[in-house]
Amino acid sequence: MTTHLHLHQAVFLDRDGVLIEDCHLLTDPANIRVLPGVPPALLRLQEAGFRLIVVTNQAVVARGLATEDDVHRLCAQVSTRIEQQGGPPIDAFYICPHHPNATLTSYRVSCDCRKPRPGLFFRAAADHGLDLNRSFMVGDRVSDTIAGARAGCRTVLVATGAHLSPPIESDEAMDLEQTQPSYSCAGLPEAVNWILESL
Repeated sequence: MTTHLHLHQAVFLDRDGVLIEDCHLLTDPANIRVLPGVPPALLRLQEAGFRLIVVTNQAVVARGLATEDDVHRLCAQVSTRIEQQGGPPIDAFYICPHHPNATLTSYRVSCDCRKPRPGLFFRAAADHGLDLNRSFMVGDRVSDTIAGARAGCRTVLVATGAHLSPPIESDEAMDLEQTQPSYSCAGLPEAVNWILESL
């Protein structure tokens, strides 16, 4: 049991479609809309001792619509809006700016960080001392839950955004057996109920 003492549990969260409305290629802070029930749900997770880590693919960078700095500023705004509505601050944001068909060739790379690959999870675990096997991923796409499963997390698919959309562009085939989430529900509040009951 001693191996877990210094490692934290985390809930990894997709940004668009889980925390905020998915408005497709968000570049303007004026379009940030926190989804109903998100701030109190995050507060329950924080009070239960979870680190709150956002892992998000941001193709706006690869398409030349925003810089990485712009995206980090938008993410800070998302955290601020959640706090203004009574939620806790997000502990960290990890973004993948790459895309297999990027407009900007410098971002057209086969990376380890674009979900469904789990690189962002491993980076966050190293930075924050996280136990991935005791952590959870909440996303609205199959690529989110596959990435979470590959990182060793239990996964929740929420029906608030793109859960029925075709799989994202990826330069690898997605294993259909990996696409089954541990749990599916309507949104983050229900996901948090399940997570807390799973402890």
